[in-house]
Amino acid sequence: MTPAAFRTTRLARDERRAQILACARRLFSERHFGAVSTTEIARAAGVARGLIHHYFGTKRELYLEAVRSMLSMPLQPVPTEVDGRDPEQLLGEGVDRWLELLARNRETWIAARGAQGFGRDPDVEAILEEAREGAVDQVIEALRPGTDPAAAPAELRGVARAYAGLAEATSLEWLQHGRLTRSQARALLYEAFVAIFRQVLDAVERAGEPGPQQKAIPA
Repeated sequence: MTPAAFRTTRLARDERRAQILACARRLFSERHFGAVSTTEIARAAGVARGLIHHYFGTKRELYLEAVRSMLSMPLQPVPTEVDGRDPEQLLGEGVDRWLELLARNRETWIAARGAQGFGRDPDVEAILEEAREGAVDQVIEALRPGTDPAAAPAELRGVARAYAGLAEATSLEWLQHGRLTRSQARALLYEAFVAIFRQVLDAVERAGEPGPQQKAIPA
């Protein structure tokens, strides 16, 4: 096989795999895992069912890959590039991207969060945890340029993780429980980010400083 032919074949394989994954993500976002069959996914992707097993193995493995690809976007809205725009605009765009991601993948995300009565899946939880930690790294890099996230102060990482929890809880209030509209969820996430990282973080850091009334714990 010539190098050009090999590249063409590889591209075709990558495209087929991406097509299967996109269809699986869409179907899993419309209905929960148990209600979607590999036959249906193959039909939607226009491929033989055997290709699903060839590229992904089992339906569960395909589902896990769908969740992983869905969460390839950060879980938190983080202003990372200025490009002449002010931080508030970047933050607003980040919140909008997060909400749009959830709107397109509602069922998959709700099921991944264990909010449909199926309980927690340890493999899915591991994917979520990896995404959370990656998003926290991006928060730290955005707030403290030049800081190695691994070497960031513990309280900064703790506050960023707390905001991650708020973002997930807010999203469930919108998508699962209907107690917030999308506009209200956006306002909460935006204003909370501003307040937490402009005021609350400073208070948390000050609270961790030794004061005259703080006594060392005996060894």
